[in-house]
Amino acid sequence: MQQGELVDPFPSARGRLANGNISRPASDWEQRYRRTVIISDTVVTAFVVASIGIFFGARDAANWHEKWGILAFGTELLVLGALAMSRAWVPAVLGQGAEEFRRLGRSLFTAVVVLALGGIALTSRNIKLWIFVAVPAIALVTMTARYLLRLWLHKQRKEGRCLRPVLAAGSLATVSDLITRTRKFPHLGWQVDAVCTTDGLGLDGDHIDGVPVVGQLSDVAGHVKRDGYRVVAVTPDPHWSPDRLQRLAWNLEGSDAEMIVAPVLMEVAGPRLHVDAVLGIPLLRVSMPAFTGGRRVVKGVVDRLGAAILLVLFAPLMVLVGLLVLAESRGGALYRQRRVGKDGREFTIFKFRTMVVGADAARAQLAHRNEGAGLLFKLRRDPRVTRVGAVLRRYSIDELPQLFNVLTGSMSLVGPRPPLPEESAAYGPDIRRRLLVKPGLTGLWQISGRSDLPWEEAVRLDLRYVEDWSLALDTVILWKTLRAVLYGQGAY
Repeated sequence: MQQGELVDPFPSARGRLANGNISRPASDWEQRYRRTVIISDTVVTAFVVASIGIFFGARDAANWHEKWGILAFGTELLVLGALAMSRAWVPAVLGQGAEEFRRLGRSLFTAVVVLALGGIALTSRNIKLWIFVAVPAIALVTMTARYLLRLWLHKQRKEGRCLRPVLAAGSLATVSDLITRTRKFPHLGWQVDAVCTTDGLGLDGDHIDGVPVVGQLSDVAGHVKRDGYRVVAVTPDPHWSPDRLQRLAWNLEGSDAEMIVAPVLMEVAGPRLHVDAVLGIPLLRVSMPAFTGGRRVVKGVVDRLGAAILLVLFAPLMVLVGLLVLAESRGGALYRQRRVGKDGREFTIFKFRTMVVGADAARAQLAHRNEGAGLLFKLRRDPRVTRVGAVLRRYSIDELPQLFNVLTGSMSLVGPRPPLPEESAAYGPDIRRRLLVKPGLTGLWQISGRSDLPWEEAVRLDLRYVEDWSLALDTVILWKTLRAVLYGQGAY
């Protein structure tokens, strides 16, 4: 190493030995990242409880150690213990989807319950401070720190570092689909380095989409032990009988590889999938989508409460925007349009007017210039859009009045895109499943590219939300919406 050369604390997961085989540095960066997360959680928790203990205990310096110091130290140990017990530091969930934050939230909820029970048992008057102030503050700061670490990790992965080398084993079509998806979403941390197929052949000789085919499906275990792949991704293929999958799992014992089997139901995930053992047979149980029940009630309460709070916060901005719209062109500040909501019921949506008056009538003259995908009509440089309207659209400010739709119950904060009646009339049976839930102010389509998405991809994302909805997924979408709005990708 040359003098002054920087050393990457999380080295690439694709290091190779002199003989060309893949080495195993992936375990190094995974453990280093895990240690970084643990240190971050510990430091953040200590800082919050110490700050609260010092601030509120300053008035009672004589009894600080007894009343505040012990409670502060005990709260920190309790929070860290809950994180460990909830497996919130398992490398498999760090930097991956909503599960990391779900476990973090479950840990902090457990800490609150134990603190409450401890306060009742000890009849402590100061315990309320730690339940209602300390733990929520720890949650806010810890989740923010985790998110910043995740952003750093995703940046590294987009640059080709901190990736898990994957050996994919399955049919040509399913393996090719897996390669495409991992390249499209590098932040997930998978990189298919080699492939095994039924006959050891690829789509173009000995390669599939540029990835070498190293052998047949019966050779998977041998390649893993020799070349050190971190993930074995088993995709659907007639070769994979239950007996062969079990034998592969046995043969992988003792290696560092994680065996992952892709189910046939590729678009069903999250809380609907459960693995049960019935009569010694592992079964993948798919529960029905949750369209009613307690969680939906909670979602409705959160929607209305959140909309009310946001309307109060954004009231000055909305007044200013309304005046700017009126100042630039004649017509009202608000634009009303009929949209289709839950169960096919139509409602009136509210937006700030971003086009000149009579824009709807001029649409037919611009039909030949349509750049939208599928049933959507979109123009990147629509001549009907005003100057103020272009700015409002770029940062989604024109959609703020839809908070009134959320407040009245016709929309949700998160959900599928609300379609026009003519779009809905052209839906087939599959696409009509989008109407099983309330449309949303934001959704998976908003954080994934909006108008830049192909029609099929937009539909897939909406259907995925309908099928796999959860409160945790809503939280992640709302968080990511802020970044999508700031960048303005796909907004026109």
